[in-house]
Amino acid sequence: MGATEWIATMLGLACVALAARRSVWTFSCGIASVTLLGVVVFEARLYSDTLLQAFFVVANVYGWLNWSRSTDFAGDVPVTHMSASERLRWTAGTLIASLTWATLVHRFTDASYPVWDALIAGASVAAQILMARRRIEHWWVWIAVDVASVPLYLAKGLYLFAALYLLYLALSVWGLIDWRRAERATAQRATG
Repeated sequence: MGATEWIATMLGLACVALAARRSVWTFSCGIASVTLLGVVVFEARLYSDTLLQAFFVVANVYGWLNWSRSTDFAGDVPVTHMSASERLRWTAGTLIASLTWATLVHRFTDASYPVWDALIAGASVAAQILMARRRIEHWWVWIAVDVASVPLYLAKGLYLFAALYLLYLALSVWGLIDWRRAERATAQRATG
């Protein structure tokens, strides 16, 4: 495990911890982490994951701008839920896009585990966009991504990344709890 993998790991942990606390600084850590992670996964021939990291750079910039404009009078970033129809559309869209991508990657590259990699990538895209939009459900998607990523990284010999995703899993559970608490507090203040 090289220095790039270690630095990406530490920045990734900081990024998720800051997201759980609803800190806008999550995005600067995220940009640095995913840039370095992109180098590592490209060298491991996980091409869907590599493209995912490029997407994350752009999504982190979008999230940074969105959260910066959405801060309430107390300096907190408000969070919301998705409707049932939104959840259904996001789930269907994510599955269709992921399986389409898996088919293309399998056919045109020498990618390792193209379906597994593409499903993780697709869910990660959805989770990142939902996080940027401050939707609580993004934590559930990240939890699923974390659970699926650990065995993939173990299979590729990326042991530090597998450990990182175990920590991400714990941080995602913490984030879900914290965001739900924040949403309840906001609702209580609104009802007076």
